[in-house]
Amino acid sequence: MPGTKQVADKILNRNMDGLTSMVMCFEDAIQEEDIQRAEENVLQHLDLIHKTLDQGKLSIDDIPLIFLRVRNPEQFKQFSEKLTKAMAQVLSGFVFPKFYSDNANAYLECLKQLNDKFQTVLYGMPILEGRAIAYLETRKDELYALHQALEPYKALILNIRVGGTDFSSIFGVRRDINSSIYDILTVRDCLSDILNYFNRDTADYTVSAPVWEYFLAYKQDNIEELMDRAIHHSLLSRNAIINEAVDGLLREVLLDKANGFVGKTIIHPSHIRFVNAMQAVTREEYEDAMQVLETKGGVIKSLKSNKMNEINPHRNWALKIEKRARAYGVVEDETSFLKLILS
Repeated sequence: MPGTKQVADKILNRNMDGLTSMVMCFEDAIQEEDIQRAEENVLQHLDLIHKTLDQGKLSIDDIPLIFLRVRNPEQFKQFSEKLTKAMAQVLSGFVFPKFYSDNANAYLECLKQLNDKFQTVLYGMPILEGRAIAYLETRKDELYALHQALEPYKALILNIRVGGTDFSSIFGVRRDINSSIYDILTVRDCLSDILNYFNRDTADYTVSAPVWEYFLAYKQDNIEELMDRAIHHSLLSRNAIINEAVDGLLREVLLDKANGFVGKTIIHPSHIRFVNAMQAVTREEYEDAMQVLETKGGVIKSLKSNKMNEINPHRNWALKIEKRARAYGVVEDETSFLKLILS
């Protein structure tokens, strides 16, 4: 959301239902002439939230994780000098847009200095975007350089984000409401190579999926009528579920998960419940993962007797499923996603 937006009252009154993290933006969400006003607004928010916590009127669990999307390394550095230790205590970290190999060290070293200064953990979330990754002839070298730059700071990198909209802009394309980012071939190739560099095995980075741009109003009744449908089958066969915007979002989340992304950047509050619900692990997935992790080797039949679980090749997948289950929980089956959306 824009850094100029007034959201303190909503946070203090716990009126942001389902929101667990938020980004206040100094970059594309505001105009350049509004940077100072946005910075002052954010500082006031952090100060007020800390004072409310200090007075015992709010607990740390009542507030979302707050991240600040800085404009560039220079703005990040000068803004960080305005932060106090108290403000840092209610801040979770920073988002680094247009994160390139030639500015990565400037971002990361400033982040490390803030951690050292305040003796707290402030995370970084770089956004991989821009022409050096978009263009095939420079992509491999750029991604390798970025991976090398991030490695010394890995403990401070909470999440790698990707700029699907920026990649689309470079090629002059935009997915419509009935297609996904994976239908845009040039963008799909960028995302594929980012995952190749940053989502290997199980000890690498968490990479979140690009934003879905469409949102439409929906009625609660529309969802309640659909509780018994097989959501996965309906989405992939393009049977209508809720409306074009929500169905498109859910369809893309299925593809995000299939490709190894965890979570998704969103731009509208109506998306929160859908994205969070779809991250849950089904009971069948969980049972398969546990069977793989508890078996030494070979191939065994799944508990549902509908697939083979090959222990060594499926182990990395199983470890990731187990982690996602701890974070998002386990549901009975795909119809339960809609129950989570309603809850």
